[in-house]
Amino acid sequence: MQSAANTLADFAGRDRVNSATETQTPPAKATAAPRHSSRRIIFRYGMALGSVAAATALGFLADRCNLHESIFTIYLLAVALTSWYAGAWPAVTAFAVGELTFDYFFTPPLYSLSITREDIAYFPVFTLFSGLLIWFGVVRRWVEGALRQSRDVLKAEVEQRRALNVELAKRSDELQATNKELEAFAYSVSHDLRAPVRHIAGFTELLQKHSDAVLDDKSRHHISMILDSAKRMGSLVDDLLAFSRIGRAEAQKTTVHLEPLIKGVIGEIAPDTQDRKIIWHIGNLPICYGDPAMLRLVFGNLVSNAVKFTQTCLQAEIEISSVNHTSDEVVVFVKDNGVGFDMKYKDKLFGVFQRLHSQEAFEGTGIGLATVQRIVQGHGGRVWAEASVNNGATFYVALPKAGRINA
Repeated sequence: MQSAANTLADFAGRDRVNSATETQTPPAKATAAPRHSSRRIIFRYGMALGSVAAATALGFLADRCNLHESIFTIYLLAVALTSWYAGAWPAVTAFAVGELTFDYFFTPPLYSLSITREDIAYFPVFTLFSGLLIWFGVVRRWVEGALRQSRDVLKAEVEQRRALNVELAKRSDELQATNKELEAFAYSVSHDLRAPVRHIAGFTELLQKHSDAVLDDKSRHHISMILDSAKRMGSLVDDLLAFSRIGRAEAQKTTVHLEPLIKGVIGEIAPDTQDRKIIWHIGNLPICYGDPAMLRLVFGNLVSNAVKFTQTCLQAEIEISSVNHTSDEVVVFVKDNGVGFDMKYKDKLFGVFQRLHSQEAFEGTGIGLATVQRIVQGHGGRVWAEASVNNGATFYVALPKAGRINA
């Protein structure tokens, strides 16, 4: 307790010292600012007078060396240096003092400020050139100030963006960690649910088999409903487990020829479509870059959906081709003439367990399209759909072009 009290006392003492320092600091800054300003004024105007004095000394040296015509240029140089380093008003001072000094020491009658015809010839030229030099100095300082302000603004924006990037990277890491936790949770739950669901289905089948003779029609219907629900729950658990495994599995990417891959998918579902009339239109399919097994799952889901949602059509038409290639990606589409869907629900299309049609109309678990989107996004691609009610649907898959990533 005593050490805690001592610690609090130390903090309180530090706060009093800091507050006292903060209270005393503004007056110090207030007194330092005028002092700095006065020193700067003295330096600027001192430079103006010093440059004129130096020009006068050099003028005497030039006059002694019979270089009288160069004295005028020396005084202009003094005005130029003052304008460059000290500013406009010190340059005006250098111009005025230089004009008087030049007239007093170097134009006849010497050592006199009387105005002669020679002075009248020099004065406009000296004034014009000095004005130009002062104007150039003013423009230079204005440009420097604008550049300095732009640099400060750019520096502040860079610092702000750097801070935002750090925050974004932090949030991204947190999101990735959360996604991994959710994947692990989904995997664990779906894995642990498989056995109880199978037990329910198995024992329900046994109950149905051994008690069928003593049950009435209503009881048989109830048992059938329990069995169907258990089987559907088992399918949901299996699909959820497969969905969670996609994020945990490491993709083995390589060059993939989509034409034989999709023809293989069509061949796999052919036994389920023998009693139906389906017209297949297979166009030119490109070569892309990805995991063959995962891409087979993508197009397996899309083709199966096309077959499923055209089962109400007397003659189904399914087209698989490619369109609108870019330099970086290939775009493959699966189009059907089935029931389609309302585009206002397109945001729900790729969600887990999201269904736009009832279970009674079309069977399924609502995980197939979520699996498609997850695989395609894992390949750095995009997936979207276009449709209208009773006019079919078209699903587009954009994948990296072969050679872009492994180039």
